[in-house]
Amino acid sequence: MDTDMNETNIKISIRNLYKIFGDDPLPALQQVKDGMGKTELLESYNHVLGLNDINVDIPSGKTTVIMGLSGSGKSTLIRHLNRLIEPTSGEVWVDGDNILEYNEKQLRDLRKHKMSMVFQKFALLPHRTVLQNAGLSASIEGQSERKYADEARKWLDRVGLYGQGDQYPHQLSGGMQQRVGIARALTSNSDIMLMDEAFSALDPLIRTDMQNLLIELQNELQKTVVFITHDLDEALKLADHLVILKDGFVVQQGEPQHILLNPADPYIEDFVSDINRARVLRVRSVMERNAEARGEMAGEIDHDSTLESVIALSEGDTGLSYRVMKDGAPVGVLNMRRLVRALVPSEQSADPDSARRSG
Repeated sequence: MDTDMNETNIKISIRNLYKIFGDDPLPALQQVKDGMGKTELLESYNHVLGLNDINVDIPSGKTTVIMGLSGSGKSTLIRHLNRLIEPTSGEVWVDGDNILEYNEKQLRDLRKHKMSMVFQKFALLPHRTVLQNAGLSASIEGQSERKYADEARKWLDRVGLYGQGDQYPHQLSGGMQQRVGIARALTSNSDIMLMDEAFSALDPLIRTDMQNLLIELQNELQKTVVFITHDLDEALKLADHLVILKDGFVVQQGEPQHILLNPADPYIEDFVSDINRARVLRVRSVMERNAEARGEMAGEIDHDSTLESVIALSEGDTGLSYRVMKDGAPVGVLNMRRLVRALVPSEQSADPDSARRSG
């Protein structure tokens, strides 16, 4: 029963995906499968290892963030999902179909109707108005502007561009241009939104606004979003499911809070070491689940509140405990000593009880 439920909740399934860039990738692929790494492959075969045995399930209606440093393979990976890049080996399943078996017509339909893409550099057509850019997918299908205008205008309004439809891209700021890109993706009415470093070119304040807009839209629309970034703060803010790449392979994936508390590799530990844990960690990740409230409770807190907000509420008093609530029902207890231990980036922070025993 659980297996079936998991399968029905997976929108995209990536299986044993490899990408080798070079003139003769198949012999090089065999070397990689035999254990050769990225550096040695380049030195010995003059081929570049782009992706190394990627296995990722992308849940439906959630935001999956794929992150890593430059050269980690994240942009290569997202371009396999709509076959802008062809793999050397592997499978990409979308709604139960292996899209690597698609013919040209099926592939065009996938890109037009099922997947939309928002790029870092906006990718707006300069000779078309904002409205025409938002309705680009419908226009390519032969619809007149009159036919798609209401839908495009609705999404332009929704992303904060009310009354801007007659402007041209060069008349808009960078943040406004990226809003057009998001409106275009929404106007296409696709189930899946691919966003490749979509906010990286924006100033910090505008970038924060765009992140908040995406969270707001996602809460409302529940699209399947695949978001690429090299910024861990952005990843932790947006992700329901986080995939971290290094040198073309997956180092760790899972729920962001779990990864932050349980880094599985020194590479991940380095990534999360400078994070403001109080601002990022949620009560649900460090509370004692389903614990009965014993003794006096200082009050009730929401399971999704940040630890930072609880610290402010408690005024730093480590002797307090709070009843944790979700949708009006108690789900656990959080005491401040447990919270403080979770702020320490160490192996023991994932297990406060062991920290207490060893301390």
